[in-house]
Amino acid sequence: MSDFNDIIKQSKPTLVDFFATWCGPCRMQAPILEDVKKRMGDQANILKVDIDQNQAVAERYNVQSIPTIIVFKNGEALWRTVGVQQADVLEAKLREHIG
Repeated sequence: MSDFNDIIKQSKPTLVDFFATWCGPCRMQAPILEDVKKRMGDQANILKVDIDQNQAVAERYNVQSIPTIIVFKNGEALWRTVGVQQADVLEAKLREHIG
């Protein structure tokens, strides 16, 4: 996850989905994130972090339930939620932090 810090420090917003492959709600969130990625194009980053493979990153951001979604910009966590979120909600949160 050496790229993680570089990605979240960018000036465009980055949505990070902390998930696990065994998590049912996480599997429901995946196609929603694909939709958001298509809607946002290169205006935002969408990053998925498997908590089982990246435990240190999950611990750093106090991820205790999944899916946890955090929006970062310039390295700062700007918004955080837990549970499956709809594409419209995620897109709106990302658009709040563009520019």
